[in-house]
Order: sequence, then C-alpha cells, then structure tokens
Amino acid sequence: MSTDPIRQPWWLDTPVLKTTEHATAGLSGAEAKSQLALCGPNLFRDRQEKPLLLQFLSRFRNPLVIILLVASVVSALTGEVTNFLIISLMVLLSVTLDFVQEYRANATAEKLRQSVSLRTTVLRDGRPLELPVAQVVPGDIVLLSAGNLIPADGRVLESCDFFVKQALLTGESYPVEKRPGVLPATATDLQDASNAAFMGTTVISGSARMLVVKTAAGTAIGAIAESLVRPSPPTSFETGTRRFGILIMRLTFLLVMFVLLVNGFFHKPWLESFLFAVALAVGLTPELLPMVISVTLARGAQRMAGKHMIVKRLSAIQDLGSMDVLCTDKTGTLTEAKIRMEQHVDAQGRPSERVLELAYLNSFFEAGLKSPLDEAILAHEHIETDAWKKIDEVPFDFERRRVSVLIDKGDTRWLVVKGAPDDIIGLCTHYEAEDAEAGNRDAPAAVDAAALAKINGQCHELEAEGLRVLAIAWRTVPLDHPDAVVSDETELVFAGFAAFLDPPKESAASALAALTRAGVAIKIVTGDSDLVTRHVCAQLNIPVTGLLSGKEIALLDDHALQARVEAANLFCRVNPAQKERVILALKARGHVVGYLGDGINDAPSLHSADVGLSVDSAVDVAKEAADMILLKHDLHVVHAGVLEGRRTFGNIMKYIMMGSSSNFGNMFSMAGAALFLPFLPMLPTQILLNNILYDVSEMAIPLDKVDAAEIAGPRVLDMNFIRNFMLVIGPISSVFDFLTFYILLVVLQADEKLFQTGWFVESLCTQVLVIFIIRTRGNPLKSRAHPLLAGMSLAVVLIALGLPFTAMGAHFGFVPLPPRFYFMIGAMVLVYLFMVEIAKQSFYRWAAVAARRRKSIVQV
Repeated sequence: MSTDPIRQPWWLDTPVLKTTEHATAGLSGAEAKSQLALCGPNLFRDRQEKPLLLQFLSRFRNPLVIILLVASVVSALTGEVTNFLIISLMVLLSVTLDFVQEYRANATAEKLRQSVSLRTTVLRDGRPLELPVAQVVPGDIVLLSAGNLIPADGRVLESCDFFVKQALLTGESYPVEKRPGVLPATATDLQDASNAAFMGTTVISGSARMLVVKTAAGTAIGAIAESLVRPSPPTSFETGTRRFGILIMRLTFLLVMFVLLVNGFFHKPWLESFLFAVALAVGLTPELLPMVISVTLARGAQRMAGKHMIVKRLSAIQDLGSMDVLCTDKTGTLTEAKIRMEQHVDAQGRPSERVLELAYLNSFFEAGLKSPLDEAILAHEHIETDAWKKIDEVPFDFERRRVSVLIDKGDTRWLVVKGAPDDIIGLCTHYEAEDAEAGNRDAPAAVDAAALAKINGQCHELEAEGLRVLAIAWRTVPLDHPDAVVSDETELVFAGFAAFLDPPKESAASALAALTRAGVAIKIVTGDSDLVTRHVCAQLNIPVTGLLSGKEIALLDDHALQARVEAANLFCRVNPAQKERVILALKARGHVVGYLGDGINDAPSLHSADVGLSVDSAVDVAKEAADMILLKHDLHVVHAGVLEGRRTFGNIMKYIMMGSSSNFGNMFSMAGAALFLPFLPMLPTQILLNNILYDVSEMAIPLDKVDAAEIAGPRVLDMNFIRNFMLVIGPISSVFDFLTFYILLVVLQADEKLFQTGWFVESLCTQVLVIFIIRTRGNPLKSRAHPLLAGMSLAVVLIALGLPFTAMGAHFGFVPLPPRFYFMIGAMVLVYLFMVEIAKQSFYRWAAVAARRRKSIVQV
C-alpha cells in the first residue's frame, strides 16, 4: 500500500512569478478579479454571512418561540384551530418585527465599519494601489513598511532591514529579520521561515516587497484562527446585560413554575394551563431588548460618525458613555504633535553640531517607523550623508527603548545609538570631552561619578523646561564588523542630548475641562519623563494628584498596583506591558476604562480597555485593536462621543426600566390571579397580543431624547438599581391590577370573557402610558417624548380601547365593555400614573443619597 509523500512547506518552494515583470508590476486588474473569484475574499475571522432567509429562520430557534409553536400545533390537533392561527400569527409578527429592525441596524453599523476597514498597498498594473485587505489575492505583490499588519502569507522578494514581530504564531518575544533567499530543506518550522512573512504579524521596522502565496483560511493563522483570537475581557455593558438576563430568567422560571403548580392543584385544563404559562414567560421575557439595543446603538453610531468618530464595535458606544477613566498618551492628544528640535547640546550643555550630526545619521539610516522625533531631526537641518553607507541596524523596541545603526565611511565604521536618556547613559563608559568639536574624538573622557551627575543634571534641566530629550551615543567598531546586534550596545561614548519642543494643543485645556465636568478622570500614561509631563500638565492646568514611574510599577504586584492607581494620574516612563497593567488595575477597582493610543505599542492596552480609541492616522495594528476610530485627533471628539454614548445608554435603560417594573408588575398580578380565579385571568393568545402591542409602542424608544441629567455623569448597568426600581414600581402596578379585579368581579359582576377583556384593556393602558412617566427622571409634563414614540404609544392605547368592539377582537375572545368601565379605568389610570410619579421621585432621591454615601465610603 502506497502513501502520498508529505508536502513540504511552501516557503521551501521556488517563488512562482507569472512573468519577469510580475515582481515589479504585480497582477493586472483582470488577473486579480479572476483570482478573487477563484479563491474568495481574504477573510477568516468573520464567519461567512448566512443568506437572509436562514438568518430569519434562525430567529425561530428561541426556546420560547419553539414551545409556543409546538403548543399551537397541539391546539390545532385538539380542534382549537383559531388558537393555532392566532398564536402562529403573533409569533410570526413578533419575529419579523425583531428581525427587520435588527437587520437594518446591523447593516448601517457594518457600512460605517467598512469605512475604516484595514487596507494595504499592492502593485496592480504596475502602480501602487491601496485596497481593503479582503481583496488581496494569491499572486499579489504587497508593499510593506513599519507599522503594517501583514495581510497574507507570502515570500519576501526584496527587503531592507525588515523586522517582523510574529509572537502571535511562534511565541517569539523579539522581532525577527526577514530577507529573500532559499532555505535548506530542514527549515520546515515557522520559526525557520526567514524568507516568508505571515498574515496577522506586525512589521516593526524596515520595508519589503512580498509575493502573496496564501490567503484567508489557507494562511498559517487561518488554520488556527479560532484558537489564536484572544478574547477581550468582558466590558461593563456586556457584564450588565448578562446579569439582567439572568435576573429576568430567574423571575420567569419562578413565576411559570408557580402558575403550573397552582393550575395543576386546581385541576384546570392542562393544555390551556401550559399555553398560559408559556405566554406568561413570553410576556416577562424582554424579547425586544436585542432589537432595541441594536437599533439604539446603530442610531448612536450614525450620530457619532457625524461627529468624526467611527464605531467598529457597536456595544462600545455604551461603554464609552459609562467610561469614568480615560487613559491617554501625551503626544498628539495633549500636545500638537508638531515636534521641532530646539537644542542639540553636548555633555557640558553647550550647543553641539556633533550631536546633531550623529542624531541625523541615526534617523536618516533607521529603517523602522519614523517617529515624530526622527522627523523633527531630519527637518531641522540637512546634513550630507553620501559619504556614509548603512551596514545594519538593531531596530527600536520598547524594552530597550533605543535604536542603533551600523554605518561605514570607508576608513571608519561606527555604531550610532539614539534613545531614552536613562537607558543610553547607563550604557556609556565615556563621554566626548571639550575638544570633541575640534575633531579629537580618539581620547574621550571616562564617565566617573562627577561626570555622571553632571550629565544627568543636564538632562533634568532640559526636561524641566518641558523639552523631550533623546540621548545620543556612539562607538567605533572594526571595519570588518559584519552586523549590529544588541550586545554591541555597550561601552558607548556619550555625545550629548537632542531636545525637542511639542507645544500643548490649544483645544486640549477646554476638552479636558469638559471631560472632567462630565465625570471622566484623565490619566496620562506616557513613555516620557515625569519632568516633561509635569511641565505640560502645568501649561494645561491639570493638577497632578500622584505619579507612578515605570520603575515603581515594575516593583509592584497586581494588588499593590490596584491600591496605587486610584490616586495617581501620571504614569511616566512606562512600557507597553506596564500600560496594560495600569488599565487592568483600574478595571479591577470597578472603573470603566477607555484608552486612546495610535502606536504599535498601544495594541495590548487598546484590547484590554473597556473601550479602545485610536485615530485614522494610526498604524494598522492599533486601528485593528481599537473599538472606535477618531477621524480627528482631538479630545473634543471624545467628549462628544461620551455624551452620545450616554444618550444611547439612557434610551436602552428606558426599555429595561419599563420592562422590569410595570410589565413585571402586570405579569406578577396575572400569576397571582391564578390563585383565586376559577378561569384563566387572560387567554394565552390575549397575553401574546398584549405583549406584541406593548412592544410596538416601544419601538420608537431609540429616537427619544434623553434628559440633560442623564448625560451629566457616567452610568453603568447596575442590577441592584434595576432590581430596586422594579421592587418599588412593580407592586404599585400590581395594586392597581388587583383593584381592577375588584371592579370587574364585584362592581361589574364580570364573567370569564368580560373579566379577560377588562383586564387586557387596563393592563395594556397602564403598561403603555407609564412610558411617559418612566422615560424621564424629571417632571413628565416638562420633558416631551419624541413625536413618534408619543404617537405610537397613544395609538396602541386607542387600539386597546376599541378592540373589544371589533370582529377581530371577537376572534381573541374579547367582548364589548360597559361604558362605565371606561370612566372607572380612566380615573384609575390617572391615579396610577400619579402614584408612579411620586414613587419614582422618591426612589431617585433615595438612590442619589445612597450613591453619595457609597462614594464617601470609597473615598475614605
């Protein structure tokens, strides 16, 4: 029996180029279109979207829907054809309503997400073309540079100091260099594939031209995508909605079991009892909540797009509204990010052209992502570099906080190093003495204690003026030194400092003040020194309440850090891992945390925050990790987004508060009525009709206005608050339900059908009209509902009042009500609404006092 030979990895094959021009011209438009049709879009994380019909049919998998449909079939088999038709129609109408609204909302949100989808640059018809990553096909020539996410698996055709971080696939913590070439047959592991780059990994430095070989599920990451996608910690909104669902599920289960037991005890018809219990469960279940959330969030996303913020994850809108801490870097957020070089000085603090020359050579030959500091150095003054040739480099990383380039002039070879002062000074054994400018660099002075103190003092003086400082150092190496490695960064000669000015942003002070008034605390998390950061804070009138440095954070365990992060609002000289620890510590203390970042090092923090914010000009890896993209790098945009998030949250809360108070009270009354009534208080079909009419009345909630008090501060989905509100308002609803029972049974001597009709009208009127009370914390007469919400609510009330007199009402088992019932019910509804208003005001006053008490306890 023969076996197929094991297929060798594709990176050991010879690259397949269609023509000699393929590597320089790429595919033609027609070839790319053909490949896309053959291979499909370059996607693997998003599941293939189901056809609309299957999406619609999947709504019927809801357990309550299935039970109702089965029960309706049983009704038909026992001769209750009318019940079968009515229940089936009610279920179909409810599911269709939910599906249409949610589909439209999701389509709107997806359109906005596509506007900031990840893009890459490929060669097509000989010209660079930027297109969505999903349109990359095998055979494309991709142009890669520092900061890019690699869009597919491919062979490196050309490279220049091309370093890639591929820890996602291999676990390697340091960047690895990729270069073209043929590998030995033993290079079968991903770690050995030095001539290939893989989808989802990040370009740290350099540039390359890559031939795409594999896309989508055919890539290395595509094969294990599900196991590699790191789940985000649950956000505040997700946690709150899950707890709300559990609360409703428990209440529903208890009431349904109670009804079944009572009806069984009194030997009532089992089919009717079962249908009644299921209909009761439907009435208690907030089945419209997903649709209300989707429509409300989609509307919020549209409004935020008009305010220069694109939402990638819809639920992040609510998280942004609940945010009470915003962590942000200083550069570009508090400052203009228009950095200019102000000084270049030697170890004695004197202006030094030598320092400028070394800094320029380092920035010019560096192949990594050019930082604003590099751009400021290159823009400061042109220095001739033709005599120099680059040999190699050690790219920047956030652990070393420096970059080194190895350059050659023919008769000498230097390693030039630029980076954070603390790290560079610690690597220097000598410094350039006073005659360095004259060209005598052969005998630099040793760094002794006095020299070290003077160098550090010079650095602190520059930082105290608000200048960002880089240290510049160098060393000679043998002419045959072949490449640069980290171990070469020793016994350096300190040359001096390059100092930069990044002026505060004019709009930052007012935006910070607005966020503070809105209850959002700002915490600055930066790699800069504390002196520079304090200087900027003083210019923007930001009081410094506490400071933690990266060195201090490194000495703290998680519990100790949680104890320190509350008071501190400056975190300086921190690396990416420490930024993420700060965010997780704040979340552990119960805060809803936002993070604003745009660099390669910001991706972990963006992922861990409740809401990750980035900007349209950010590197690919930051935009991919973010939940929202700012089209303007301005904190005023964030403030506008916070207010919009709170409006969205306010409207979602209206539905939850109404569904968990008035609606719950009516269903509780229904379960209680089963104790003493010889018949069902309401037929299952009547409960379903009540439920669907109530849902229709609330469909316009996403359009409603939110009171100013609701957006004044951050709010979270507090289950204790919702439960307490339900326990206050629900019993009032039940009291008036039982009063209705008394009127129907004692005053009107109602039979079964009259009782069911009267209570249907009363319960629907109270449920719907209480919307106008609960939708605002203030006086309902002063806060106007949206015209569509008011119109739909009043229309539902009129339908409820008139339905008993129609032929359709007869099919549902309704009978005409006596005129005096309407006068009685009108008076009862007015008194009910008045009592709910009094209870509501009392509840909010009590809640405010309790919140202040909790806050004072936390502060102590």
